[in-house]
Amino acid sequence: MTAGTEAGTPGVARAGAAPVGPQDDVSPALDPASTETPPLEVIVVTGLSGAGKNSAGRVLEDLGWFVVDNLPPALLLPMVELGARGDLRRFAAVVDVRSRAFSSDLEEAIRLLSAAGHRPRVVYVHARDEVLVRRYESNRREHPLQGNGTLTDGITEERALLTGIAGEADLWVDTSDLNVHQLRATLENAFARDGRTPPLTATVMSFGFKYGLPLDADLVVDARFLPNPHWVPELREHTGRHADVRDYVLGQEDAGDFLDRYTEVLRLLLPGYRREGKRYLTLAVGCTGGKHRSVAIAEEFARRLHAEGIAAVARHRDLGRE
Repeated sequence: MTAGTEAGTPGVARAGAAPVGPQDDVSPALDPASTETPPLEVIVVTGLSGAGKNSAGRVLEDLGWFVVDNLPPALLLPMVELGARGDLRRFAAVVDVRSRAFSSDLEEAIRLLSAAGHRPRVVYVHARDEVLVRRYESNRREHPLQGNGTLTDGITEERALLTGIAGEADLWVDTSDLNVHQLRATLENAFARDGRTPPLTATVMSFGFKYGLPLDADLVVDARFLPNPHWVPELREHTGRHADVRDYVLGQEDAGDFLDRYTEVLRLLLPGYRREGKRYLTLAVGCTGGKHRSVAIAEEFARRLHAEGIAAVARHRDLGRE
């Protein structure tokens, strides 16, 4: 992911963008004389400059969404309604910071989309400050809000402008430690279910506490109370995906009770999340280095969530860093 992916032509659809999704997901065109428009699925991709919004847009394009780059918030509803009068069913817009009123403008645009009967969802793409600085420096570009200040000043101002919309986002995607393939997998898990988005999807992320907490976690579980396979010579070089490590971690005296009780907590939470319209859940499982215990526990939680009817995938943020 590089800051260089953020360039685009304002308000212009991507070259080669598929105008429709799969054929069975295309509604008949409306009578040109009619003023009625059918509801569309709408994704608004926004977030920090340099975090990879346009890369996310390209993934959505490959998944069959009609994608428009750098669309001003005020043009969201007119563009969606124009598309709805044709044969579009899935529309995505990449929206960048352009003014100090950006956040309130975008929130109002999303409210108007909902009031018009469409189904807008916001994807907020972000990354840690040091990662953004490194990406900008590698491309020798200035931040759009940098002005006469430093690169860090521009990033800080942009974070402040995005506070409101970030808090309302349906899905947070932290690209700090993602490559393009992992970003694709994250968005495919959320949006590529045969053209239908499930009521709730879950990512179970293992991580190492020594590398910091995941910023996009909804729930955080600490697996450090279990014995560490690092201190077992024959297990040290393996990961939590290895059968011997998995059996060692899950076979500990307290592991079964912990998994059973936390699964009960999830069973209590999941209906509430559904009622509140939450579509994406990130459960983060941490241990010291993110190699053994958290990986094995995350894989098991993903398996259990899948058994509960939740579309769940396990992702291991820090695997390979040691």
